[in-house]
Amino acid sequence: MARLVDLVTAFLRWSEASGYAPDTVRVRKKALEDFCAWCRERSVTAAGEVTRPMLLRYQRHLFDLRQASGKPLSWSSQHGRMVAVRGFFRWATMESYILYNPASELHLPRRPHRLPKAVLSVSEVEAVLAAPEVGTVRGLRDRALLEVLYSTGLRRMEVIGLEVFDVDLRRGLVRVEQGKGSRDRVVPVGQRACAWVSRYLAEGRPELVVDPAQRALFVADGGRAFHPQYLSRLVRRYVEAAGIEKSGSCHLFRHTAATLMLENGADIRFIQQLLGHAEISTTQIYTQVSIQALQEVHTRTHPGAALRRREDAGREIEAEELLGALEAEELEEAVEEAAAPSGLPCSGSS
Repeated sequence: MARLVDLVTAFLRWSEASGYAPDTVRVRKKALEDFCAWCRERSVTAAGEVTRPMLLRYQRHLFDLRQASGKPLSWSSQHGRMVAVRGFFRWATMESYILYNPASELHLPRRPHRLPKAVLSVSEVEAVLAAPEVGTVRGLRDRALLEVLYSTGLRRMEVIGLEVFDVDLRRGLVRVEQGKGSRDRVVPVGQRACAWVSRYLAEGRPELVVDPAQRALFVADGGRAFHPQYLSRLVRRYVEAAGIEKSGSCHLFRHTAATLMLENGADIRFIQQLLGHAEISTTQIYTQVSIQALQEVHTRTHPGAALRRREDAGREIEAEELLGALEAEELEEAVEEAAAPSGLPCSGSS
């Protein structure tokens, strides 16, 4: 009978070979290592020995588990761990390592569908954007980075993954390659953000880059791409420096961009494409829109004029679903950070 730990190793190798994102594989690895440890404590070492009642007990264990702070695991964390376990047993059954799938009828914890806890106002955004000291190389880089975060609503890892030639300053477009779900997309970037990126490329980046072959658009000290947690801390420092007590860092700008465009009347479909959501909910089909139309909506609604709210009940429901999806993303990001190795270098290098 195949050992549980050996099959987990094989499953992770299969995940990598199947094109799953490194972050996905890392989160799966952490979740399955914890599951294997729980099984080992109960003298269960073979995958075929795991039964559905055992998985239900493990699910209860996650519900009762307390972190070092004394707080329980969030519903999103519990859901993420059980998704990894369920995916592993589905694969083990498919590959005929075990005779039946004990997780086939497992009901996962429901993830909360909450609205963002914090969104910046236009004046607060401007205060954060004004916080970097643009007379310095690093301050100029940080201003350009914050402008791109706000203008595009990109995820943290998408900003880190941007390369110099992904930004078309003349046309005002950014190419996001292999975003979440391994999907490419093109999104608009505003003229002001383009102006700051142009200045950063001319005056800032050349001073920071060490290796001429470095292709990352935004580079940290030492000339390498940002580490995700370092970038979060950097953005958070500017939020605090602006005297804003709202929680969040990179994702705060993503929430804000979506919310302000919604309040300015942008259609849900356009924001959906901007954010890179394949779907808003399981019942809504993704509708592709042209990049030209998306640019027009972005220019008209990413904010400038006074905010206005359309009183349309159906649209309000869709808006809540969109913002709820953003909240779920932020929770997933927190789970990934918890699984990441600690002891980051102060330079922010990866």
